[in-house]
Amino acid sequence: MLKRTPSLTEQAKSHIKQLILADAFVDGRIPSETDLAAELGVSRTTIRDALSRLEIEGVIYRKQGAGTFINPAGLQIKSRLDEIWSYEAMLGAHGYTPSTKILNISTQPASEEIAAELNLPTGAPLLVIKKTFLADMQPVILAYNYIPISLITQTYGEADFLKPIYEFLWANGQHLAYYITEIVPLLTTTEIAQILHIRANLPLISFAEVGYNDNNEPIIKSTSCFRDDLLRLRLIRRQTLT
Repeated sequence: MLKRTPSLTEQAKSHIKQLILADAFVDGRIPSETDLAAELGVSRTTIRDALSRLEIEGVIYRKQGAGTFINPAGLQIKSRLDEIWSYEAMLGAHGYTPSTKILNISTQPASEEIAAELNLPTGAPLLVIKKTFLADMQPVILAYNYIPISLITQTYGEADFLKPIYEFLWANGQHLAYYITEIVPLLTTTEIAQILHIRANLPLISFAEVGYNDNNEPIIKSTSCFRDDLLRLRLIRRQTLT
């Protein structure tokens, strides 16, 4: 039986998804809401909400009059691009053993561009964290995080940045509520090529992001680039019916 916590629906969704991944359902058919509710010790409403989230993710689909079924194609979506997740969790979901390597931690003045994105005066001091994320010891993601020094209230060391960056922000009184993300193509520089163990001038996908707190205030600027030979990012696009 699941324990009652603030995210009971999310618990139920995760539990059902684990059963799906373990091939626990015969012929790909999801049991009824009543049976799932009894098995997990939660209400039908919680199960209905959990199944709705799985349907939005593309993990299941419903057939009118026939029931609810697993969507094998949807299981190819390992990480949803509209959610905040750690790169470690994302690599784990893709079947890799993830690890993190800190390349550099420094302070630097905000450029005019970054200052504008973070609502800071040009030259305001920033903490800059440069690190790579590895999949089975192969570098696959290079990330830069820029955080205003004015937001940092706690002492920190390298170990603090081996965790997801939103945990560091939380420890300093800032909740990372959402990112605004631009997906930007770039050509691999010599530096990036050396770090990611690839050839220079290869096209890469990168994320240029600004993260906001609950008051819609920018609290972090992040850029990340990905090796697409080791990591493919997928999403489901649906037609809206009107």
